[in-house]
Amino acid sequence: MTIAAILAGKGHDVVSIDVSARVTDAVSLLAEKRIGAVPVMADGAVAGIFSERDVIICLASEGMAMLERLVGDVMTAPPITVEPDQSVLGALSLMTRRRVRHLPVLEGGRLVGFVSIGDLVKQRIDHIEAEAMAMREYIQSA
Repeated sequence: MTIAAILAGKGHDVVSIDVSARVTDAVSLLAEKRIGAVPVMADGAVAGIFSERDVIICLASEGMAMLERLVGDVMTAPPITVEPDQSVLGALSLMTRRRVRHLPVLEGGRLVGFVSIGDLVKQRIDHIEAEAMAMREYIQSA
C-alpha cells in the first residue's frame, strides 16, 4: 500500500498557511479545523510545518508574546516529506526515525497531500484486519 492509496481514500485537500501569517492565526486555524499541524507555504512551495508541538515549545520559551510572531519564524523546517509512491511502512518508519507526526506529500515538488501518523496507522490496522478475516474465511471453508 502506498501514500497515494491513503490520499485516494481521504482526499487531496490540504489546509495550509503562509509563512507570513501570525502564530495566533495559525493556532486559530488548527483549532477551527481540529487538526494538529499544517504545511507552511512560501511562494507556492512547502517551507515547513507548523504544529501543536511548535506552539508548546514557543510558549515555554517566550510566553504569550509568541502569538504575535510569524509562523515562518517558529515552524519546523526544513519539512520532512514523502512522495505518493512511498510505501506506508516506509513512511511510518521515516516518521518514527525522525520523530514527526505529519508528512507533506510532494509530487514534482508540488504539494498534493498531507498525511498524519493516524492516517497511516489506521490503514495498517484495516489491512491487518482484512488479512485476518480472509484467513478465517479460508480456514472455515477448508
